[in-house]
Amino acid sequence: MADTRSDEALLAAHVAGDPTAFEEIVRRYSERLWAFATRILRDSHDAADVVQEAMISAYRNAARWRGEATVNTWLHRIVHHASLDRLRRRRTRPAEPLTDAVDVPLHRDPILDRERALAVEEALGRLPLAQRAAVVLVDMEGMTVAEAAAVLEIKEGTVKSRAARGRYRLATLLGHLRPEFDTAPEERRGPAARIVGNEPGVGDVRAPGGRMRSPSGGDR
Repeated sequence: MADTRSDEALLAAHVAGDPTAFEEIVRRYSERLWAFATRILRDSHDAADVVQEAMISAYRNAARWRGEATVNTWLHRIVHHASLDRLRRRRTRPAEPLTDAVDVPLHRDPILDRERALAVEEALGRLPLAQRAAVVLVDMEGMTVAEAAAVLEIKEGTVKSRAARGRYRLATLLGHLRPEFDTAPEERRGPAARIVGNEPGVGDVRAPGGRMRSPSGGDR
């Protein structure tokens, strides 16, 4: 039987000594956190290591959680910090290409879907890390600006600026995908559709009339 307790109740039960509570948290979040780390690190194997490290850290430090953020936000923050640490440690060696499949929805044509997913992931990898993290959290993880700001520990306005700049760059890199998204049924459109500019989002970078414009404002 599935454990129906809330994330917060599970974490509290874990702190109180429930031996199965944290296992349920791992079951709920491990794949989502792996997908997030993979898109930040551009390496699925490093991402798996990072998620394991982050879960161990969360397991050991659960008593420090005070409810100032949701468990989801708290876990993403731990993974984000662990990912940044991993990037700092590997600066002396070249980045490895992404080889494993990523967490994207499957559509009617698996070949086109795979090609689209690879194009999006390759384009994401060309974004500055700060913009990439904002786009992934807001557009691909579905977080609100406030939740993304809590994960990244920056101001909400900075999240909007980074996401807008990232979207504009991705729209340029993925412009060849627009015709397919424009004609695809609504149910076939996923996060990538929003990234290439077919769905309005935070800091929408489309000028009146559908023309693309460069977002204003600096990026911290």
